[in-house]
This record gives sequence, structure tokens and C-alpha cells, in this order.
Amino acid sequence: MKKILFSLVVLSFCSMAKAQNIFEKDYTKPEATEVVGPLPKIVTPGIGSAPPSDAIVLFNGKNLDNWVMSKDKSTCLWKLQDGVMTFKPGTGDIQTKQKFGDCQLHVEFKIPADAKNSTERNNAGNSGVFMQERYEVQIFDSYNNETPLYANGQMGSIYKQVIPMANASSKPGDWNTFDIYYTAPRFRYNGSVEKPAYITLVHNGVLTLNHFEIQGTIEYIGIPRYELHDKAAIKLQGHGSEVSFRNIWIRAL
Repeated sequence: MKKILFSLVVLSFCSMAKAQNIFEKDYTKPEATEVVGPLPKIVTPGIGSAPPSDAIVLFNGKNLDNWVMSKDKSTCLWKLQDGVMTFKPGTGDIQTKQKFGDCQLHVEFKIPADAKNSTERNNAGNSGVFMQERYEVQIFDSYNNETPLYANGQMGSIYKQVIPMANASSKPGDWNTFDIYYTAPRFRYNGSVEKPAYITLVHNGVLTLNHFEIQGTIEYIGIPRYELHDKAAIKLQGHGSEVSFRNIWIRAL
């Protein structure tokens, strides 16, 4: 008991000393508010389409080694041609072998030039980028489309959760870029949500989602709800339309 009391006295004294040190600083001098360290790590920016030096390259056009089929984790069956990965009808979604939480994700994609000729309007360039296998950033043909299927299901939406602030879509047949800044949700010991997930999206250089609070897993029918999960894969949706992808990289944060 004496040892515990002594420890508490020492801690109290140290706290008072630190507080006193703060008040004794001379704030008329610039060094009073300068922090010496630690310094941030050095990251070399990519030149042109190259990724930053600390990025994990998920697809560089050479192979599909970083991807598996979502349904059974088997070898990726999407098409690879001329440095481009394209959904192969009848195969399904694919996802990364690696799992991620907080991250910066860069994805380039192209909707088929004949997307508007789809017999199903719901399938006109339909695909998506799923963060942690659950939260979809929608890919859809929304170019010059004044009457989308629904506003919260168009390009750049978090599917059925939010309407993007702008429509920056390239025309079908041209490349688009998503730069996604994602904060994973945090859960308490009992599985309840301590902090929700947040996402910022820059689409073709235009900010279209600004720190949006994700409401839960994506639901086609019903209300989104959170489910307890850890780090998970990046998933690309195979939804019938032959959407193509290239130059995919990620920075784990």
C-alpha cells in the first residue's frame, strides 16, 4: 500500500512539474511552439502514372497474381489483355489477396464504349469498388445522363447512401480515375460501433465526396447496418458489364 501511495505521489509531482514547465515557457519566442519530432516518413511521389514509393501495386498490367475470385478464392478469371484487366461475363467479383483498413486507393477504369446500348439500363457500365468488401463506391454510366436510374446509385455514389456532389464522369470508352481516401470503422469490445467509416472521393480530379460518414454495409434492399469486421480485401464488382481496369495501387495508412 505504501508503494502504491508513493507511486501516486511521484506521478502527481511529475504532472505538476510538466504543467509548471508549460506555464514557464516564453511564448514571445518562436521555439516555444516548435515541435522537434518525430519527423514524418519520406515518401517519393510517383512521376506521371507511377505510384508513390510506399504504395502496394495491386495491378500493373502484367498479371492477375494479386487477385482471386471472391466466391471461392480461386484463381482470378477476368481477362488480361494489353495491360488491361476486364470483367469476364459469368465469372463474378474479384478481390485482393491482401487485406486492408485505413488506406489511400487509386483505381483507373473504363466503361465500355457501347454501354448505353445495353439491353438493361441497370447494367450500363455497372461495376463498383468495395472497400473492406462491404462499402461500395459505385461505377455506372452517368455521363451526360440527366435521368439516372436513381441519384444515389450513379457514378461515385456510396451505393444508396449518398449522392455525389458532382458528376465528373468521362464518356463511355474513355478512362476514369478514382482516388479514394478511406478511414475504416472502429468497433468496441462488444462489437458495437465506436467510430463509423469515412470516405473522401476525388473523381477525375474533382472532389465528389468529402469525408462522408458511411452508414453501414451496402444493401440493395433495406437499411444499411454495421457488422463487426477486421481488415478486409478490396473488391471489384462483376455485374455483367465488361468494365476494364488498369493502374491500381494502394497506400496502407
